[in-house]
Amino acid sequence: MRRCFVFSAAEFDGLRESPASGDYVIAADAGFRLCRKIGLSPDLLIGDFDSMEEPSDLAGVAHVERVPVMKDDTDTMLALKAGLSRHCAEFHVYGGTGGGRMDHTVANLQGLLYLRRHGARGFLYGRGFVWTAIENESFEVPRLLPDGLLSVFALTGRAEGVTIRGVLYPLDGAALSCDFPLGVSNHITAESASISVADGALLIGWALPPL
Repeated sequence: MRRCFVFSAAEFDGLRESPASGDYVIAADAGFRLCRKIGLSPDLLIGDFDSMEEPSDLAGVAHVERVPVMKDDTDTMLALKAGLSRHCAEFHVYGGTGGGRMDHTVANLQGLLYLRRHGARGFLYGRGFVWTAIENESFEVPRLLPDGLLSVFALTGRAEGVTIRGVLYPLDGAALSCDFPLGVSNHITAESASISVADGALLIGWALPPL
């Protein structure tokens, strides 16, 4: 399974998963600065270059794709689509949360569902937290910290048949709706939490240990 690593321009608190041989690395616009900071040369630099000037030093960059400022996709979404076009099935997105643009954070969370509906799974890393999306399926989240913080939200209007086990506040065949955050701030009490949804999409986030 080919992995894709996407680097954007917002918050970054370190690599949780690192690119290896055969993985595809994409810098989304000013995410190129982050790549340079951590010593990565992206396979693709894509963006409209509205958050930074196009760099003059592109040593090690295999491809550059310049896109118009006026477009439907964010630069990060273009990066996700580029990874899908190269048959990547697992995405690790850094620099896609926080910063001064909450709208981009929301867009990137929605991008996780876009990936899932296109046969891939994405992980969006924030400050001490990681997010993924599931739809009509089950997922296991390991307990990585003593308090095992876990949050689960409905991504679609209503998610039916939600079961969460191995947590302080379990659910069994419940319904979650996108207008009430019932699943916020749960805690994993077993070695891992099991989350499943029979009909609908869920956004799942859990705390990560300090690097």
